[in-house]
Amino acid sequence: MEEKNILGNKIRQIREMQKMSVQELANTSNTSIELVEQLENGALVPSLTPLMQIARALGVRLGTFLDDAAHNGPVVTKDGASKNVVRFSGNCDTCEKSTLDFFSLATDKADRHMEPFIIDVHPPKSEDAKQSSHEGEEFIYVLNGQIEILYGKDSFKLSTGDSIYYDSIVPHHVHAVGSEAKILAVVYTPY
Repeated sequence: MEEKNILGNKIRQIREMQKMSVQELANTSNTSIELVEQLENGALVPSLTPLMQIARALGVRLGTFLDDAAHNGPVVTKDGASKNVVRFSGNCDTCEKSTLDFFSLATDKADRHMEPFIIDVHPPKSEDAKQSSHEGEEFIYVLNGQIEILYGKDSFKLSTGDSIYYDSIVPHHVHAVGSEAKILAVVYTPY
């Protein structure tokens, strides 16, 4: 539970430093009080879109939730082994299990504009793929396995070695096809 709640503790810490109530954060981020409370208490595996909305409402980068002690020099991650993992539920509103495990490759890099991740993509729990959108851009490179990206009304199946770059304001959803997949993703979100 402690690993699961690192994210919630960081959200609470930033919210309290800004003297913002849970209700104010929910209103400003266009989410619900219940969602903010569940995230802060570690009771929910978040989906990426509301987490980005919360980051924007707090005036911080998404990566701020992952940072420990930010610095200006280069950040080196050896052999893709990131110590920081954040688990996301895709776009399931009540999921307790992760469908996307994000391993940050730039933790602690101050003032970064991109968020690079290695992501373990699990097959969806159901056939219902709920698309979401947020400001910014995403680049995905498939390291192994096969993924499907629903992008607006289009669908793209990508295999090992394939890549896609898209505007994330268009509703989209990423999931593994068949078995698990691993991708390199770089997310840019203006804040």
